Amino acid sequence: MMKKETKKSNEAQLLDLLKRVLPKATHDAQLAEKIYQAIESELKTKAQALAFEKFCGRIELPNLEQKTVADVKLQLAASFGDGDITLKPNKKEQSLMVEVALPEGGQFSGEIKVGAVTAADSEEQEVTLKFVPFPVCLPGDKELVWLLAKRENLTPEEAGIALSKLEEEFWASKTGQKLLRDRVERSFPEFIARVAGGLLTEVGLKRHYKTPEPVKLLRTAPKR
Repeated sequence: MMKKETKKSNEAQLLDLLKRVLPKATHDAQLAEKIYQAIESELKTKAQALAFEKFCGRIELPNLEQKTVADVKLQLAASFGDGDITLKPNKKEQSLMVEVALPEGGQFSGEIKVGAVTAADSEEQEVTLKFVPFPVCLPGDKELVWLLAKRENLTPEEAGIALSKLEEEFWASKTGQKLLRDRVERSFPEFIARVAGGLLTEVGLKRHYKTPEPVKLLRTAPKR
């Protein structure tokens, strides 16, 4: 698990490096942007495929009852909210076929067996990197702080890049576009309050609260 988290961090660094190097390597701004978008799209597709594979390998599926299948779909929607999700229970094989088709073209399919998660999966969960505090604020109002967390292997700069990139993707998504049509303000407060927790987790972040907290100024006790 640690290797996978490090790989994610390396990919964020790669994209940041490309954004700075490509304009210097070619005077064709449109070509540089196309190359960047193509690499970014490929990395995103690979990350989504890995997230889907992990989902199918870790989720508990005690039975194939309607409520259980509906719960699986809700969990999938948290991470792949813009995708078309298809679930096909197979009572004979005691398994659930899962298919996700994303708007940008990515398609994933897998199978979840009825039963408990294997011991190997449980051991992998135990070595999952911990979350550490990652409070953020807006430049115009530094006294209001959103209490977030980041994976311990991410630097504050890497976490900031991941958060900004995810905000852009959120407003460009089907969900974000619908919110904009409904006249929801395109702002960080609206984004952080509405983005699915699964999407934050995918980039190594976590939200503790949807609304900011004011910074508390502590008053020291007078010396005697």
